[in-house]
Amino acid sequence: MRTELYKALCEKLRSIGDGEIKHIDLWNRNVEFIEQEEAWERPAVFIEICPITWEQTTGGKTQRGTGLVKLHIVTDWKGSAADGSSDQDAALAVFDYSEKIQKVIDGLAGEKFHALHLAETYTNHDHEEIVESVEVYRLRGVRHI
Repeated sequence: MRTELYKALCEKLRSIGDGEIKHIDLWNRNVEFIEQEEAWERPAVFIEICPITWEQTTGGKTQRGTGLVKLHIVTDWKGSAADGSSDQDAALAVFDYSEKIQKVIDGLAGEKFHALHLAETYTNHDHEEIVESVEVYRLRGVRHI
């Protein structure tokens, strides 16, 4: 299920604009170790598949699961977003990626996972030269044993 989910997300993310998303990968705390990582272009999206809780269905041949998928959208810092700043529009444009991504991801489903829906959005403010926005989607999955 996770492989199908990851590949479906990659396909949808690649479809945004004319290749606007420059790098897509699995999440591995990438922004925390940006100095030690192999360089990657931005904007980048890292896919974090969070724990999935599985429950056995009646009959025991199928499991249904629920969980979350986090999309870490990493962009370059474009200057001050302060009120009156000449960089404000460019600085706030980083949030546009969240909306573009939601348009192609919301409702996404596959054979082993059901419609993804946006559940939470937040911004990680712990970095100097990059901005990390995180979009959290609810996931329902199915496994056949």
